[in-house]
Amino acid sequence: MNEFLAKEFYYNTVSQWGISLFIILISVVLGKIIVWIFSNIIKKLTSKTKGKLDDILVDMIQQPLIFAIIIFGIWLGISQLTFPETILTWLAKVYHILITINVTWLIARLLDAIIREYIVPLTEKTESTLDDQVIPIVRKGLRSTIWILGIIIALNNAGYDVTALIAGLGIGGLALAMAAKDSVSNIFGGIMIFTDKPFKVGDRIKINGFDGSIEEIGIRTSRMRTLENRLVTIPNAVFIGNMIENISAEPTRKVVLNIGLVYETKAEQMEKAISLLKEIGLQNPNVEDNILLSFNNFGDFSLGILFIYYIKKGEDILVTQTEINLAILKQFNANGLEMAFPTQTLYHKKES
Repeated sequence: MNEFLAKEFYYNTVSQWGISLFIILISVVLGKIIVWIFSNIIKKLTSKTKGKLDDILVDMIQQPLIFAIIIFGIWLGISQLTFPETILTWLAKVYHILITINVTWLIARLLDAIIREYIVPLTEKTESTLDDQVIPIVRKGLRSTIWILGIIIALNNAGYDVTALIAGLGIGGLALAMAAKDSVSNIFGGIMIFTDKPFKVGDRIKINGFDGSIEEIGIRTSRMRTLENRLVTIPNAVFIGNMIENISAEPTRKVVLNIGLVYETKAEQMEKAISLLKEIGLQNPNVEDNILLSFNNFGDFSLGILFIYYIKKGEDILVTQTEINLAILKQFNANGLEMAFPTQTLYHKKES
């Protein structure tokens, strides 16, 4: 038996290989014990607390911790063996890479879980759909960044020269940024809409000659339904460099009417006309009380009355204008108030 244990295989005796495998097996068993402790003790304790943070930490730490114990056990087992310097150097590099990758895995899992449990529910409560589209992109971008940095650090800790790799990534990133310049501008435009909120879905806006209601706000583009019932897709970058007129945000709709009566109109009739206009405005439930009236003009062919009223927010503008105009027409006709139309009086001098 002693002779068998003293036999040498691959630079080490059988007993040395046995001790190394025993240490590795112990680390795997310890990992299993940790799994049982987390599942049956720690998770039950954290489930009784009010906060979610401890549950997140337990769930996210469990697997990386087990992996770390196994890695350490493997390294401890291998350290009991004797190998040539080249093999030991290679094993040390692998060990450093695995440790760094494990830490990177833990950080990526923790941040992703925090975003999922705390930030995503907040975005689901908002009316805008833009943040729902931005969050998945942010999650993927953050996760990719953490893994790229982790791999670079792992290679650097293992003794590899990562300067050339970083330079290559920089050049590649610059080329990608140039190629995706328009897409990046559109994404920033979408973020601007989300943060500044110049409009929301359902608002009627005017921009770049287009007039219509916003049907959808995306991460790269937004869709508008114009007054001609046409669907227009607008890149979000357009909203960064152009003025946006949000018609839906107006508190009231101002309507200005210039009414002309014939020059035969008497002063009493003019007063009657102004009184009728004020009464028409005040009686309409869709119109604000701050009505403005003025006998403001002696025109070329008419006596001008300025009539300004404000339609309340949310009321049908076209219907209200029709009701006001019909009421004016009926009341003026009933009271003998004659509206003027363009006329000319010609005087002809007869020569004797």
